[in-house]
Amino acid sequence: MTLPEAPSGAAPHYRALESLYSSAPVNALFDSRLEIVGEGQTRIEFVVTEAAYHAAGAAHGTIYFKMLDDAAFYAANTLVTDRFLLTTSFNLHFTKPVRAGKVFAEGRWVSGKRRVLVAESRLIDGEGDEIGRGTGTFMRSRIALSSLPGYRSNAG
Repeated sequence: MTLPEAPSGAAPHYRALESLYSSAPVNALFDSRLEIVGEGQTRIEFVVTEAAYHAAGAAHGTIYFKMLDDAAFYAANTLVTDRFLLTTSFNLHFTKPVRAGKVFAEGRWVSGKRRVLVAESRLIDGEGDEIGRGTGTFMRSRIALSSLPGYRSNAG
């Protein structure tokens, strides 16, 4: 798959978003890594362990939501360089249970660039099967990205 080129000057923003993801305290609970692969496109690689299981021995829906929301959120935030986005709604579909192993969340911006943005995401298990998908609506907050300690570029 050929990835789109980063718009001129976008790479530092992408690296800063990746840094923001890894600095979030909630992400200390998950073995995961965000990669901004291009404008409006993200990929999160994470590992599901038994610690995320529900009583019937498969991953609880919270892990689906978290990774789908994060992938879509960061895909949308690649287009917004000044403000932190907020999730205003998220629609989630479970298509297959997942147990332990590597999973990928892929996010893609769909529409909107000004106040409200829409992005979608999907989860792919280690066998290449889709296990979930979602669509989120995100809006600009009043929080400046530059005010967040985790938002920093490793490029400079």
